[in-house]
Order: sequence, then structure tokens, then C-alpha cells
Amino acid sequence: MANVTVLGLFCVDLIARTERLPAWGESLRGQGFSLKPGGKGANQAVAAAYQGAAVSFISRLGDDSFADMARQLFAEANVDTEYVTTDESLSTGTATILVSTESGNNAIVVDTGACRAITTDHIDAAAECIKKADIFVCQLELPLPICEYAIAIAHAHDVPVILNPAPALEIPQTLYASIDYLTPNESEAEVLVGHPVESDEQVAAAAANLRQRGVGNVLITLGERGVYIDSDTFKGIIPALKAGPVVDTIGAGDAFNGALAAALADGQALPDAAHRACVTAGLSVTKEGAATSLPSKEMVDQQLNGLH
Repeated sequence: MANVTVLGLFCVDLIARTERLPAWGESLRGQGFSLKPGGKGANQAVAAAYQGAAVSFISRLGDDSFADMARQLFAEANVDTEYVTTDESLSTGTATILVSTESGNNAIVVDTGACRAITTDHIDAAAECIKKADIFVCQLELPLPICEYAIAIAHAHDVPVILNPAPALEIPQTLYASIDYLTPNESEAEVLVGHPVESDEQVAAAAANLRQRGVGNVLITLGERGVYIDSDTFKGIIPALKAGPVVDTIGAGDAFNGALAAALADGQALPDAAHRACVTAGLSVTKEGAATSLPSKEMVDQQLNGLH
């Protein structure tokens, strides 16, 4: 079985639906509230597990009821939590999310809680898990030095690294050469390269720029358009799947990254893995929430078989 190790955040998503974002000092009537498990790392770990990978998750939780929600999610998805530790003083992370009832787009404020206290000692404790993985996955919700430290372990032991540079921030030049698959969306790519990433030409230029910095393969996700790939063997867009009306886009990028990790760990070629990831993301936006919207391997297989 393909082995995927994910370092990242679990948080509880507190989701309020409203017609638009309020201005400072303004109150709007909500049109529905839900409380669901989330966090980019957790979502990606669960997505990879649902696509058939054996997944280990490295993270930190508080000693609270939100942590109970996390452990229930991981148990249901069969994600190994040996390296998910507990902080007695900090709470489990939270994400406060406003979702537009008109477009399905969202705005998010993340408090990483106990994950602020992850140290290199926690990473060292999980080092063997990283070294034995077929793919190592990381995002940027945890402190950057922790991400760099874990990526260095993976890279030193020839474990391919997927870095989803979200939330967007500049990353050190020295880190790029350790990244095998960089998966920004358009706005994240813009932060990395310092110019607009909107037109096809700008997307291609951004991907080429990032590869010149030493990244093995660049995949810029384009929402409803799909994903642009710049690699040695493939350059171009893998189209998105429209599986039905968009309910919300929360977790779509995580669905993509988790499915991509599972497929690559299973030995699939990059274009095929990206196609599967696009289908997974396309199915996820037809349901509400992040982890709760992730499709099963059977659902994705069925969709892929129907497309052929």
C-alpha cells in the first residue's frame, strides 16, 4: 500500500453562511451555521486516506472537546495518529469561515492553537515515519521553521515532497530545491513570484519562474479551470471536473493535494495523478464543508471510469 506522511494543522471549522462579507463594525444576518473538522493538513491526510493510501499524520492538539472531534475523524478515516501529540495549555486550532451564499467563495481566519507549540523535537520523534513514506506532504499553516526542518528530513532520505504553500507567504530561496511538487493556487503563486497570476501567459510564466528556483514540478491550481502543470514530461492544463452545482469551495485545494499525494505514492504518472486530484476536488465542492466533503476512492473511480 502507498504510504503518505502529512505534517500539518487540524482545526475546527466554524462556518457561517452570509450573502457577502461584512465591513468592519457591520453586522449581517447569517443564513446558516455549522461546526466541522478541518485544517489543511488534516484535510489532506483524510483525503489521501480516502483515496486508498496508508496515512500518518504529524500534528498537535489541545486537551479539549475539539481534540475529540479530531481523533474521531482520524479513526473514521483510518489515519495513523501516533505522532499527534497533546498540549495541556493551548487549545486545538480553529478556523472561522464566512461562506458566500451567492458564489460559494469563502474568507477564513485561522488560529493554529496547539500547533504553535510544535517543536523540532516533535519532528525528530516522527523522523522514521517521514523517512519511510512514499510521499511527504506539508503546508504553511505551521511555523515555517518546523516545515523546513521536516522537509529537510524527507529530502535527505529521497522522500518526494509536496509543499502546498498555503496560506501564502514568501519562502526561503534555499527551500525550493527540496520541493518535488509545489502546489500553489493563483493567489499563492502571485505571492511567491511577485506578479499577477491570472492569464494563461502569467500562469505559465509563474510556473516557469518557480521551476527555475529549483522546484521539480509545479502545479498551479486554477479553481474551476483545473490545474496547470510545468514538469519535465508535461506542460499544460489538466481540466477540472464539474460534478454538479458548487455548494462551497472549502477544502477543494486540500482534496486536490491529498488525492495527488495518494496517487503519486501509488506510482501514478504526474498527469494521471493530477487528473485524479482534479476529479476529487470537483466532487468535493458539491458538498458542504472540508473534511466532510471529501469523496471516497470508489466515487472517484466511478467518475474517472465514466469520463473514459
